[in-house]
Amino acid sequence: MKRLIALVATLALTAGLFAGCAKKEEQKPAEQTPQVKIGLATDEGGKGDKSFNDAAIAGLEKIKAEYGIEPQIIESKTADDYEPNLTTLAADNDLVFGVGFKMADAIKAVAENTPDKKFAIIDSVVDLPNVASFTFKEEEGSFLMGIIAGKMTKTNTVGFLGGIKFELIEKFEAGFRAGVKAVNPNAKVLVQYANSFSDVALGYEISKKMYNDGADVIYHAAGGVGIGLFNAAKEMKKWAIGVDSDQAVLIPDKADVILASMIKRVDTATYTASKAVIDGTYKPGLTVLGLKEDGVGISQTINPAVPQEVIDLANKYKQAIIDGKFTVPTKPAEVDAFQAPQI
Repeated sequence: MKRLIALVATLALTAGLFAGCAKKEEQKPAEQTPQVKIGLATDEGGKGDKSFNDAAIAGLEKIKAEYGIEPQIIESKTADDYEPNLTTLAADNDLVFGVGFKMADAIKAVAENTPDKKFAIIDSVVDLPNVASFTFKEEEGSFLMGIIAGKMTKTNTVGFLGGIKFELIEKFEAGFRAGVKAVNPNAKVLVQYANSFSDVALGYEISKKMYNDGADVIYHAAGGVGIGLFNAAKEMKKWAIGVDSDQAVLIPDKADVILASMIKRVDTATYTASKAVIDGTYKPGLTVLGLKEDGVGISQTINPAVPQEVIDLANKYKQAIIDGKFTVPTKPAEVDAFQAPQI
């Protein structure tokens, strides 16, 4: 009996100890890593431009899929919206993106006022200790589009439709014209700027006039204005070349008139900067993405009308640029003197 009583007491004591431990573990708060908050302000093209802004947002959608972070996105309608939108985002987020070169001054002002927050700007450089800047060698990808246009034209006239005339968009123009010149020096390149990244109707009118003036291929670097180009190309049964994203995929009802698109990996920039903040490896400073870095290039979707030999030629020029055999001009004034090597 004494042994039985001792055994019961021992079991009771042991059970009490385990219960106490369990209670302590239940009371111990679980360690949680605060989730990074990310915000993005579009330029005036806004969501749904099927181009630049949508490409930037796509990088954050990838972050959302991988990390469960819901980005806060604010659309800017005019330049007057930039600074207020960025200020709003900076109050609630750890990382704030400004999409587009026109937002450089606003990013600079807001980043200076909120030095404890991190920022990133696409297509411009802001030299501050809390700003990461991403720029691209748009001229290199546009050069490849020029090769396709120069080889595909039957009228020996092609067109370039720009958004707002600025040094950045002129890189697209210069690269495209240089590419056309490299493979078809007798071809004429019509150039017009819309002074907008959102006016679809104006893009349609400009493109329609270019087609009527003899162009049978038009390349755009105009954001939402480019949707007007595709509308005109569809109506007039002409060719168009997209930009920033694989626009034949994003605008499937116009895929039959899109020869190819110049991919500009804005999504890579937004994804890379976001992941760096999440991983604790964020660094300010400039990152430049060209053909060598896979920051620009030819879309995966290429119209079946483009012969394989044209694609092969474009890829040969691509490799020559990567290998440093020649440099693509970045300014329209440099194109006349440009001489591409024979490939």
